[in-house]
Amino acid sequence: MKKNIALSILSGLLLWIAWPPTPYTSFFLFIGLVPMLIVIENIINSSNTKKAKKIFWITFLGFFIWNILSIYWVYNSIKTIGAVIAVPISLIPYSLGPLLMSTACWLYYRLRRITKPEIGLIGFIFFWIAYEYLHQNWQLNFPWMTLGNGFAMSHKWIQWYEYTGVYGGTIWVLITNILGFLIYQSLKQSDHIKKKAALILSFGLVISLPIAWSLYRYNNYHEQTNPSDIVIAQPNIDPYEKVESIPAAQQIAILTHLSDSIAQKNTEFFIWPETAIYDPRGLNEDLIRSSPYFEQIQRFLHKYANGNVLTGSEDVKFYNSRKTSTATPVDPQGNEFYDEFNAALNIENSPEVQFYHKSKLVPGVESLPFGNTLSFLKPVFEHLGGATGSMAGQEEPGVFYSQSGIGVTPAICYESIYGEWISQSVHKGAQFIAIITNDGWWENTSGKDQHMDYAKLRAIENRRWVCRSANTGISAFINQRGDVVKQTKWWTRTAIKQDINLNSDLTFYTLYGDYIPKTGSMVAIAGIIWILVGSVKNIRKKKASAV
Repeated sequence: MKKNIALSILSGLLLWIAWPPTPYTSFFLFIGLVPMLIVIENIINSSNTKKAKKIFWITFLGFFIWNILSIYWVYNSIKTIGAVIAVPISLIPYSLGPLLMSTACWLYYRLRRITKPEIGLIGFIFFWIAYEYLHQNWQLNFPWMTLGNGFAMSHKWIQWYEYTGVYGGTIWVLITNILGFLIYQSLKQSDHIKKKAALILSFGLVISLPIAWSLYRYNNYHEQTNPSDIVIAQPNIDPYEKVESIPAAQQIAILTHLSDSIAQKNTEFFIWPETAIYDPRGLNEDLIRSSPYFEQIQRFLHKYANGNVLTGSEDVKFYNSRKTSTATPVDPQGNEFYDEFNAALNIENSPEVQFYHKSKLVPGVESLPFGNTLSFLKPVFEHLGGATGSMAGQEEPGVFYSQSGIGVTPAICYESIYGEWISQSVHKGAQFIAIITNDGWWENTSGKDQHMDYAKLRAIENRRWVCRSANTGISAFINQRGDVVKQTKWWTRTAIKQDINLNSDLTFYTLYGDYIPKTGSMVAIAGIIWILVGSVKNIRKKKASAV
């Protein structure tokens, strides 16, 4: 028992060591799950009773260690409500992923009971893929720890994400770990030398061939020359001061000054961070053109003929009836309703204003999972990152177009870790990706670095430049190969400028999105049905033999 616990802990530590933002350690992803698979095999071959329960909780231990060490920074965004409440609330993201990971291991064990070990291992791949896809799409979504994200620090190895997205990386990790486990089993047993050699050779080839192709693709990928001058502003306004004490006009003045300091007459986009326009009353979208903030930005743009300001804002929209499920009554009589949005705006040298409403809302922080069931937690969630827990969004990804016809994907904070969501926007005509975010809530932790590193994956998947504006950092320009061409320092007020290359070509992933997890999830469902049918047959056999 102690050996199995030690192996589970080892697995968690190996995965943590491999995880961003630690550089040069991605290789440990190829072996991080091997100790966990050994644990499961040890329990299967033991004389213990309640094997399923033991497998679930011992694997949970290792996965919990991996998650809590990698995303410890979640606590920073909620600690202002007090440790007594913050600690148990932060256990939700720390534990939920590991519980689903352990469920995949439990299903693997159940499949092993009714079929061959080799088929069970194949089933494990599909169960894991299905867990990741579920955790990306249900109301408690948090796909931060998707295995394919782990290669963000080794982006030269994964240029083939333009075909598979991050789920190709997940399958890569799972296959190499299964081969590593089979090598361990083979060395432990008296298998023929040819079998051992074949497994070792397969392990080496499965790792080296994708890397070799990726390096070839990386070194031979050339961007088409189609330049556009972009300015990114990083105002470095403390998020708590931003909400409580700095007027919106002053925040905009800081942003316009930063932008002016390095802009050229031909600058086409000025990118400002999430909620760069923040008014406690909310910016009324229907009255935007009479807003003093709109007029302030228009005066700034007057000297830039082709200029656009792509900025974050907290917006409100009023209705005379409950037009949406998220609408809140203005008064007890219900004569008027309103929605709040974490929005992006594109403002140009004309009355035209384009709006995008963040759709991939952070559970608890911006949306209340499972509606009325968890409504009692709303007062707690109101403290998470300064949001309300009841924001509205839009159903489809958006694209902003400049007067000259340039298309850009607006991605607000958390949305940047959703590969297919970004690719759908690119498919609609976006020629580059603009990520606007405010990572200051997490303070100077690895959270901000991970979020920045994941942006490289979006660049590779779609072969688009990523222009990332973060309130307190890290802001950056990332090219179509995933290289960080220019970036800012953390907690610094600054601006950066770059000529990027626009691209209109569509990658395989941009065209077909998350086809891998969708297919894998269907196979996983078939596997679960197989398990249920097999379990029923076993129960009937036991009853028949008892008679």
